[in-house]
Amino acid sequence: QVQLVESGGGLVQAGGSLRLSCAASGRTFSTYAVGWFRQAPGKEREFVAGITSSADGTYYANPVKGRFTISRDNAKNTVYLQMNSLKPEDTAVYYCAKDRRLRDGGIPVSRYEYDSWGQGTQVTVSS
Repeated sequence: QVQLVESGGGLVQAGGSLRLSCAASGRTFSTYAVGWFRQAPGKEREFVAGITSSADGTYYANPVKGRFTISRDNAKNTVYLQMNSLKPEDTAVYYCAKDRRLRDGGIPVSRYEYDSWGQGTQVTVSS
């Protein structure tokens, strides 16, 4: 069973940057794609970015494309989300999650394709 722990959230002014980390336990973590999601108050949890198991592929939601970068270090069992040029609308609780299936490439965007969710980390961007 893989357990995930997010960290790195906080309060930042618009235009600033944050780097989120998703640390995993479990030897099989590196064989799965990982996604970052976010959920703002009163809104559905939405896909932000994903990365394949070998880090040879990434995919971003349109609102964050060009501002956020997902990466992973399988030796450290950690996935990162570098967030630059932050906007107030990026304010949300950010979660990482593991793909529930082994895939030959491809990154699912539906939250129902993920399991082993972390507890989330709050990101607040002030205007």
